[in-house]
Amino acid sequence: MDNSPLQVLTVPTAPYSDQRPGTSGLRKKVYVFQSRRKYLHNYIQSIFSSIDLRDRQGSTVVVGGDGRFFNRTAVEVIVQMAAANGVGRMIIGHHGIMSTPAISCVIRKYKAIGGIILTASHNPGDLMETLA
Repeated sequence: MDNSPLQVLTVPTAPYSDQRPGTSGLRKKVYVFQSRRKYLHNYIQSIFSSIDLRDRQGSTVVVGGDGRFFNRTAVEVIVQMAAANGVGRMIIGHHGIMSTPAISCVIRKYKAIGGIILTASHNPGDLMETLA
């Protein structure tokens, strides 16, 4: 029997062809993340899969955002998936809120392997959600 406090589930899934992040991350409306089955999970797993397993094990990842709609749900999914991928430590903003400059500072200060920033696009008139 496994003594792990968390049960890791393997969920079969298929890639989404529109999950191609640019220099400012994956820009999609919140509705896309909510309406497509495991859309957020797929994208977060792709981030973790891009990091060598040996580098992820026991590593630190920073997560935060601007606190807009869906932020809390996304942070919860990210934490669960980080644990399933062997990340040893998560640094999360209070209630999931942390500014981009603060995340950058914390990544460097604690020598994290990286961070995930949940923030809206700053492009005027654009209601896209950025996940980078």
